[in-house]
Amino acid sequence: MFERFTKDARAVVQGAVEQAEGARAQTVDAEHLLLALLDREGGRASFALSALGAGERKEEVRQALAEARRRAGLTRAETDALAGLGIDVSEIVARVEEAHGVGAMAGDRKGKRWWSGHRSFSKGAKEVLEQALRAAVARHDRGIGDEHILLALTVRPGVPAEVLADHGVTHESLTRVLGGGAGEACA
Repeated sequence: MFERFTKDARAVVQGAVEQAEGARAQTVDAEHLLLALLDREGGRASFALSALGAGERKEEVRQALAEARRRAGLTRAETDALAGLGIDVSEIVARVEEAHGVGAMAGDRKGKRWWSGHRSFSKGAKEVLEQALRAAVARHDRGIGDEHILLALTVRPGVPAEVLADHGVTHESLTRVLGGGAGEACA
């Protein structure tokens, strides 16, 4: 599949690996793909993010992703569902961090010994890349571009889609900005 990736899309995948390495994460996750997209300039995804107003709010997006990592990657909907069962996620995070340090639930290993070998892609990241392929096919595009990765992040349930939607980047708004063509096949 990677032979179909454009130069920009390959740079995003490589950037995601670097994001995972920088965070000392065991795997490359969907959130790392989004962080890599935020770092890129000049691609179609960057254009779309800027057109939708998220380009100038990249730090807010990064902060929202960091907050979700502190909640062990739970979305607000998942946090609310647990609250409905009487489980206060913020209280659990506070207790874990009190005992083990800030970022303990995020899996942050800063300052700790860590293996620095090859990182595999998580199931979620693989699903995003597969969805990017579907988006490219649905749009009748020859290659898989960074914009297809961004489109895929908006349709896969989870923290990246939630954070993007909170900042005005939805599948529908992206489809409009990118000129249509993605239709229902990506969703």
